[in-house]
Amino acid sequence: MDLNLEELLGVMAEYHYDEGGNLALYFLITVLALILTPLTLSSLPSRNAHSSTQPTPCQCEPCASQRLRMRPSPLRLPGKKVSFIVIGWSVFALACWKAASTKLDNKIYDPFEILGIRPGLTEKEIKSHFKKNEQAIVSRLFSCQHAICATHPDKVRVTANQTIEMIQDRFVGLTKAYKSLVDPVIRENLEKYGNPDGRQELSMGIALPAWLVAGQNNIYVLGAYALLIGGLLPVLVGRWWFGNRQKTKDGVNTRSAAAFFQNLTEDSTEADVVRILAAAYAFESVDTSKESTKGLENQIQATVGSSVWSNIVGVDVRQRRSMTLLYAYLLRIDAGKSLLKEQTALILQTPMLLNALLIIAQSRNWLTPTLAIMRLHAFFAQALPPAPAPPQHLAQLPNIKLEETSAYNFDYSAYAEKLKEDGDGRVTDVEKALGRWGRVEIVGTSFRVIGERIITPSSIVYLVVKLRVVPPGSPEPPKQEELEPDQAKRLNRAAEEREQAFLNSKREAEDLQAGQVFSGGAHAPFWPGTRKPHWWIVLADDKSNRIVVPSVKITDVPFRRSGDSTDFRSYKIQFQAPNTTGSLTWRVYVVSDSFVGEESSQDIVMKIDDVSALNADEQGEEDEISDPEEDTIAGQMAMMRGGSVKKIQEDEESDDESSTDDDESNDSSDSDSD
Repeated sequence: MDLNLEELLGVMAEYHYDEGGNLALYFLITVLALILTPLTLSSLPSRNAHSSTQPTPCQCEPCASQRLRMRPSPLRLPGKKVSFIVIGWSVFALACWKAASTKLDNKIYDPFEILGIRPGLTEKEIKSHFKKNEQAIVSRLFSCQHAICATHPDKVRVTANQTIEMIQDRFVGLTKAYKSLVDPVIRENLEKYGNPDGRQELSMGIALPAWLVAGQNNIYVLGAYALLIGGLLPVLVGRWWFGNRQKTKDGVNTRSAAAFFQNLTEDSTEADVVRILAAAYAFESVDTSKESTKGLENQIQATVGSSVWSNIVGVDVRQRRSMTLLYAYLLRIDAGKSLLKEQTALILQTPMLLNALLIIAQSRNWLTPTLAIMRLHAFFAQALPPAPAPPQHLAQLPNIKLEETSAYNFDYSAYAEKLKEDGDGRVTDVEKALGRWGRVEIVGTSFRVIGERIITPSSIVYLVVKLRVVPPGSPEPPKQEELEPDQAKRLNRAAEEREQAFLNSKREAEDLQAGQVFSGGAHAPFWPGTRKPHWWIVLADDKSNRIVVPSVKITDVPFRRSGDSTDFRSYKIQFQAPNTTGSLTWRVYVVSDSFVGEESSQDIVMKIDDVSALNADEQGEEDEISDPEEDTIAGQMAMMRGGSVKKIQEDEESDDESSTDDDESNDSSDSDSD
C-alpha cells in the first residue's frame, strides 16, 4: 500500500513525557502494592484456629513464659523490616491521595453530544435544531428570568450551586459546538477523524515526569540506570544463582551434605550425630559474634569431664565453636547475651540438618543411625545431653535441674508424688506438664492386603498401626464387661468396616473419631520457638540392622479416653511384599521427636503364603484364563518349566470324538445311498 509523506507523518507516533507525573503515580502505586502486600502478610503472626475439641498446649509456667517470649508481634518486628513496611505504606497512601485529588480531563471533545443531536444531520437541520431548542435549553439549565437570557447571559439569575463563570463557560461551549458543526471543514474533520483539527498523530505517554529526563539531568539518570542494570541486577542474580547451586533441595549446603555422606556410618550413635552436625555448621550461614567461647567451653568441660569432652569436640576452630554452643544448650549452661543470638541460630537449624541426615540414613537402610537421628530431635527439644552422658529423662519436667534427677529412677508419676509429699511448689507445674505428656501406646499392628485373606508374594501390603497417647500416671481404664455374642459380633463387624474404609481411602492417617482430642503443643520450655509433637513409624529388621521401608512422620495422635477397642487412631504405610514365601519377624518402632525416652516398639510377623493357599473363589476366574491349555505350544512350554496348565476335560474330548464319529457315519451313509 502506497502512502504519501503527509499520510506517513500522520501515522507516526508522538511520544511525550508525563508533565504532571500522574502516570508515574499509578506506576508507583502498583509497584508498592505488589511489594508491600505479601511482605506485610508474611510478617503478621500466624493464628492457627484450634477446634473446640482440641486441648490447649502445655500450661506449665516455663512453657507459658517461653510462648510469651517467642510470640511474634506486629509491633516488635525486626527494626529494618518494620521501618520499610511503615514507610512504604505511608508513601502508598500519599500517592493514592495525590492520584485521587488530581483532575484528569481525558474526555474527547464531541459537539454532537454537547448540542444533543446525532451525527449525519444537514447544516439546515442543525441550525433549526439549535434555534428551536436554544431558548428551552438555556431556560431549563439556568433559570432565566426572560427570553433574552439566551443572548444576554449577564442577566441570568445565578443559582446556589452555580457561579457566573460556570454559566458563561456553558454558553461558550454551546456556541463553540454550534459553530464547529456549521463550519464545513471542522465538521468533515469531526466525522472522518473524530477531531476538529483533522488527522492526529498517535500519542503515547511515558510514565516519567519531564524534569527526570531534562537535558541537565541526563548524567544523573544514566548513572542511575548504569548502577541498577550494570551493578545491582547482576549482583542479585548472581547471589540467587550461586546460592541455589550451593544448596540441596532440602536447603542444606552441598558441602554439609558431602560431610554427612562421609562421616555418617552404619553404627553412628547420638553423640556421633552431634559431632557430624557441628562439622556441618562450618559451611552453613550462621551469625557469628566476636565473643570468645573459651569460658563457656571450660564450664562444659567441668560438667562432663575432660576425657569425655576431648572425645566429643573436634579440632577445627569453627566446629569447636559450634560444638561448644550446642553442648552449652544441651547442658542448660547460660551462654550469655553476647552469644545468645548465635546459639539460637544454631539450635533452630538443627531440625533441617537432622532431616537431611535422616534422608541419607534411610536411603542406605541403616537402622541404628536412623533411630539415633530421630531421638536427637527430642534431645534438642528438651535441652538434654545425649549419650555418652547418663540419661536424665526426669529433667524434662518443668523447673527440674539436671543434677536433681541422677538419684531417681525413670518414673514420672513417682517423682511427682515425691515432690508432692515433700511439699515442693514445683509439683503444680509438673502435674500440668504430665497431663499433656507424649508417651505413645501401640494398640495394635497388622499387615493387610485389600480384598485378600492372606499375603501373597509381591502383593501390595499395608502396615496398619493403631496408636494413642497415654499421660504418665493416668489411671488404667476400666475393663469392658463381657459382651453378649450378638453384641460382640456387631462390634467386630463395625471395627472391620472401619478398617476397610480406612484401607480403601487415600489418606495415610485415619480421621479423628468424635470426641478424640490431641495435644496442641509439646512441653518444651527450652526450645527457642513453639513445637507440635510428632512421631515416626519405623518398620525395621533388628537382625540385619536394616529398615524395611522408609519411615512415616505422623502427628495428632489422640489421648486415651475409655481404653476400649475403638479408642485409637490408625495410620498406614504402603509397600510391596517380598517375592518369596515364608515368615518374617520384624519390629515396629514409634519414636517421638519431642520427648526423650517416650517411644514404643512391638514385634510383628509377616507370613507370606503361596497363591495356592487361596481357595477357588478367592483365586477367581482370572487365574484359569491365564493358564494355557496343555495341548497348546504355550502349555507344553509351561509344563517343561514346571508351571500350571489347564487340563482338557475328558467329557469334552469324548463329545468331540462322538461328534466326529457321527459325522463320519453320516458321510458314509450318504455315499452308500448315492
